[in-house]
This record gives sequence, C-alpha cells and structure tokens, in this order.
Amino acid sequence: MEHFIVSARKYRPQNFVDVVGQQAITNTLDNAIKNNHLAQALLFTGPRGVGKTSCARILAKKINQQNAELSEDEDFAFNIFELDAASNNSVDDIRSLTDQVRIPPQTGQYKIYIIDEVHMLSASAFNAFLKTLEEPPAHAIFILATTEKHKIIPTILSRCQIFDFKRIGVLDAKNYLKIICEKEGITAEDDALHIIAQKADGAMRDALSIFDRVVSFSGKNLTRQAVTENLNVLDYDTYFNMTDLLLNNKIPEVLNAFNTVLAKGFEGHHFINGLASHFRDLLVAKDKITIELLEVGDAAKKKYLTQSIKASIPFLMQAIHKANDCDLNYRASKNKRLLVELTLMQIASITFDGEKKKPANYIIPATFFQALSPAPKKIIKIVQKKVAPLETQKLSEQKPKLEKPVLKSAQRRTSSLSLKSIHQKKVVKKSVVEENFDNHPKDSFTEKQLQDLWISYITFLQQKGERSIASIFATDVPKLEPNFKVSFSVPNKLMEEQFRKGRPKLLNFLRKKLNNYGIDIFVKLNETIEKKFAYTPLEKFNKMKEVNPLLEKLRQTFELDL
Repeated sequence: MEHFIVSARKYRPQNFVDVVGQQAITNTLDNAIKNNHLAQALLFTGPRGVGKTSCARILAKKINQQNAELSEDEDFAFNIFELDAASNNSVDDIRSLTDQVRIPPQTGQYKIYIIDEVHMLSASAFNAFLKTLEEPPAHAIFILATTEKHKIIPTILSRCQIFDFKRIGVLDAKNYLKIICEKEGITAEDDALHIIAQKADGAMRDALSIFDRVVSFSGKNLTRQAVTENLNVLDYDTYFNMTDLLLNNKIPEVLNAFNTVLAKGFEGHHFINGLASHFRDLLVAKDKITIELLEVGDAAKKKYLTQSIKASIPFLMQAIHKANDCDLNYRASKNKRLLVELTLMQIASITFDGEKKKPANYIIPATFFQALSPAPKKIIKIVQKKVAPLETQKLSEQKPKLEKPVLKSAQRRTSSLSLKSIHQKKVVKKSVVEENFDNHPKDSFTEKQLQDLWISYITFLQQKGERSIASIFATDVPKLEPNFKVSFSVPNKLMEEQFRKGRPKLLNFLRKKLNNYGIDIFVKLNETIEKKFAYTPLEKFNKMKEVNPLLEKLRQTFELDL
C-alpha cells in the first residue's frame, strides 16, 4: 500500500510562483533578492494557512541561490535554521540562538534563521533577542512569522520589515483546487470547489485539508450535493427556497422549512446569518456594477440574478435589518428558536398588502393560513361575545343622519338648488357604475365556505382594531342565494349604513378568496333581530338574571338600583 501524503504537504509551494493569492509580497521579495535590497530582519504576519512559513522557506533558499555558482537544485538546507518559538520560548533558547549567529556559514553567503510563532516568546526572551536583531552580523538574516502581530513588543516590530499576508480569496483558492484536480485526475463541479473554498475562510491549508476529506468521501467525482452533505453546510438552494417562501408570504411553509434546517443539526444563529448574507448577495446582484462582488460560481450567479428581480430593494433592506437585529439579540435570548421564527414571520409579512398602515413588527394574522371550525353559527356567537358591546350600543343609540348609503365623493352636504349639488349628483351617478367582471373567473363554492371566510374577515377586522364594523358583520349569518347572491340582515338603519360603507372591502376579500367575481352582497333591514344584543344596563341585568336568578335576590338584599 502506497503511503498517502496529504495535499497540504504534497502541493506546498516550492517557488514564489506557486504561492496562491500573495502576488504583491512574492514580487516584492523576489525583486529585493535580485536588487540586493533585502532587510536583515523580516516579519511575516497574517492569518493561518496563507503561506507565511512557505514564503519564509522559499526566501531562505533563494537568498543563497542568487549568489551561488551551484545549480538551482541546491537548497542550502544546512544554512537554514528553523526555530519553533511555541516550544522554544525561554531566554536560554534565545541565548543559544545568538551564540550560533556569530559563526559564519561554511558555504553560501547567508545564514537564515526562521522563527515561527514568534509571538509565543516570553518577555525576557524578547529582550534578550533585541540587541542581536538590531545589530545582526552581516551574514545573518532573520525571518519572523506570526499570526498575532499585536502580541509582539513594539521594540521588536520597529526593527523588522513587516509583510502583511492577506486572506486568500475564494476565487484564488477555487482556481488552485482546479489545478490540483487536473493533476490528480478528479472531476469536480465548479460549485463544489467553490463551497470548499468558502468553507476554508481564506486559509489555503484548510482548503486542501477539506479537499482531501471530501475526496475520501465521494471518490474521483466531486458534486455539490456530496460536498454539502459531507461538510454539513447549508447550500444555496436552502436560501433560495426560503426567500421564495418569504416573498410569497407563506408563513406556515417558512416555519416548516426552518424546522427542516434545525432537524439537520444547524443552529438558528448560523441560519439567520446565512440568510442575511443571501439577502446581501441579492442586493448586490441588482446592479451590473456591483455584480462582481458576488463570490459565487457561474450557476449560482444566474440564480441570484433571477431571484433579485423578484425581490425589491425596500424588501431586501428591511429583511437585512430584521435579520441583523435577530443576530444581535440571539445570544441574549432565552428562547432562541422563537426569536428566529418571529424574525422569519416578520420578514414574510413585509410584502403583505392586506393593510395600508402596518406596524414595524407586523405579522400576518394566522387566520389567513389555517382552516376554521366547521360550525359557522357557533363561531359567530363566539365572535359576538368578543366584540365590545359598548360600541354596538353607541351605534344603536345614535340617530341615523342619512337615509341612503353615501359615497365618499358625495359625503359633504350641499344645497339641493345649487349648481355644485347638480354637478355632484352627476359625479355620483358615474361612480355608482361598478367594474365589469364578466371576463373574470366565477368558481362555485358552498355556503359553509362563504361563512368560514366571513368569520375569518371578522377576526381580521378585530385584530386591526376595527371592532365597530366587526360587530356589525357579526350580527347575522350570511346566506347564499342563487346566482352567487349573498343576503345579510341588520337590525336598524344606522347599522345598514355602516354595513354598506364596509361592504366594498368585504366583497373584494370574498371574491379573491373564493375566486368568484360574480358574488354580490345584499343587506336587509330586519328589526326583529334588533334586540339580539343587550344595550341598556337593565337589559344587561335581565340577561344575566336569566342565567343566574340569584342575582335578583342579591339586588333586593342590598337594595341596589339599576
């Protein structure tokens, strides 16, 4: 069995050309060697896995090769001394190093000392190293490498030429993985390599380690599905599907989709951060100038362009704001799942046009998504109990000001003999003509479906705070007549007038929900149901006395007046 060598070692850069994503630094170092302009103390700093130690080794080998008459295969390894400061961080270790520095090289021009993880040196070790670093022998060059520059004392920093290594870009890492796939005879989807590069988070060594792991899992054929399954990451499709549901106000499906994400073992914090990033990418995809900021594969970029057309900029801005608030409050929340679910419901309600003025944290009422009880009459009684009786009382006690329903355009009183009144009458006659729905659908429906939606609309009005009109719609049960005509009875003229004012919105709601634009509602005045509610204190007491006769004895005992 052949010994396996991990890709991070097998494909470690041997020349500056092989170093990924650090062209500015490698070009600087290469030119410094050619022009004999190299400092005697260099500090390589940056995140892990970006090529600091590799560049230090390449530089150490190149320094002596430049002035040597030997072949380029000679690496002058005996002139390169590598010290791990994590395990050799004492004063004695540094003193031993300074003693070696005094001895010139046997061959070659320079002795190179690479001190890795230099920030791990103790304070006394740093102080012991200062003098040697400030005035090194002509044949000594020090290359220090660290991931935490802020832990190095300023006196050391001031004596070094500092090179800041950057994180390796996703596209650079992906392209390097493509080269490795070609060398290893592996076929890989572009999105699969892109996910590996993203998961590495700017570290090439991590990208190669992940690559080895995925190859062990799926063999010589890397697919996006296999990579996401092995790395347990949420792929683009999860966020694309979730965004479609949010744009279509499908709150029940949104909650089910989030539950599926949690069932896969992902945290809500990870999901909401990914969703915010997805909204950011959709915002970026809206402009041709910023589309280059999308660090995704070609297939995913097409999906982003398609979905960005559906999502408006106001929606994306509000959604990002809500997702960001959820991210900030996540750690402090005791019920983290509920916090994310509320955020998703608020985002799904952004594009809902059921109300003109919505509060900042508006959520679509649940009555729009769940079926109601099959007994409409019973529910009407329950709704009637919830409706404030005082509002109904005020309506019944008031005298009707108008005998006929009045349109908004004709609500101002004018003299019947003025020219203005004649003009207004003409306008009213024109506005009475309703829209023609002959070419619209007219699906059949049952009386029960009608009554269920009627109760749903009453509940919706109550949640909006329009309890007065809700109480009027709850005074009777609508009945379905032939030719999709709906009849409804009210006890007095004032309620009839108020019903007619609320009729257009109710009619529009029923037509859309039942997909029948032939529906019409006729209101009837039926004074026999006028005493359905108890309006005066005496009527209320009599109603209560019917339920509990002992109330009359209580009134007489304490000589109470009504």
